[in-house]
Amino acid sequence: MNAAPAFLGYAAAVGVLAPRVLLRSAWPQRAPLLAVAVWFALAASFSLCVQLAAAHLATPGAHLHGILYSCRAALGLGGGETDGGRGVSWGLVALVVLLAAHLTGFALHAVRARAARARHRDVLDKVGRPSARLRATVVEHAEPAAYCLPGRRPRIVVSSGAVDALSHDELGAVVEHERAHIHGRHHLLLAAAHAFAWVFPWLPLARHLWEQIPLLLEMAADDRALRRSPHHALATAMFTLAAGRAPRGTLAVGGASVVIRLRRVLAPQRGAHPALRCTVGTGALMAPLLPVLLTCHAGLG
Repeated sequence: MNAAPAFLGYAAAVGVLAPRVLLRSAWPQRAPLLAVAVWFALAASFSLCVQLAAAHLATPGAHLHGILYSCRAALGLGGGETDGGRGVSWGLVALVVLLAAHLTGFALHAVRARAARARHRDVLDKVGRPSARLRATVVEHAEPAAYCLPGRRPRIVVSSGAVDALSHDELGAVVEHERAHIHGRHHLLLAAAHAFAWVFPWLPLARHLWEQIPLLLEMAADDRALRRSPHHALATAMFTLAAGRAPRGTLAVGGASVVIRLRRVLAPQRGAHPALRCTVGTGALMAPLLPVLLTCHAGLG
């Protein structure tokens, strides 16, 4: 039988039901980077399901009657025939179209953010002053603010208002938070989330992924800061910087997620159990492979 209905059903489960389960779970706040991996695994699994469904819808007469055909279809190497008799790899066509759409969305977001950072970096070169003590650039501004410019020439920026308002430990926590964004290449993960949401704007998975990835990355940066700073220092700094606004293309310790993160920092919980991490991590690795495995399994029947 043609496998398109099965792939569409699987895609519906991943794109609609799985996000609800993940949002209701408590463990993502205890293991934010693992949660990021799970969100992207679901996105990859959904995209692959759409590609496979398109391949089998385009070749309704190509039934899965063997493991070889099944795996070739799953990898985009098989297909039906055109009216002229020439073989057409519809799976490969669908794969190329989806990849092109994702890469286009990624490039649009990355290029725009990079251009905004470049403009802001030029301004900082003129008005900012480097601080060897903070290993950051200080700008004269009364409002407390702190953010980083990731990329090839990363930079951490702190306003003079933040320097005056925060203690030594609090400033250290802020700088460590921003350094976590830079070292973790979080701007690339944000661009990938934007690309998926740009390709599938109507999909609950895409909408929730776009909302959750920034929050989870901020939590991960908080965890990095807490390795070297006391909880109260980071919490006080977050509260002080909550109203600060960061320029486009930057990542900041403040922002709209501060209230949620403050609760997490002030009421720390134990990290996720190793068994949970192993189970969830294995599931994240398997999720993108399941559609291919199911296709190959169907070919055995």
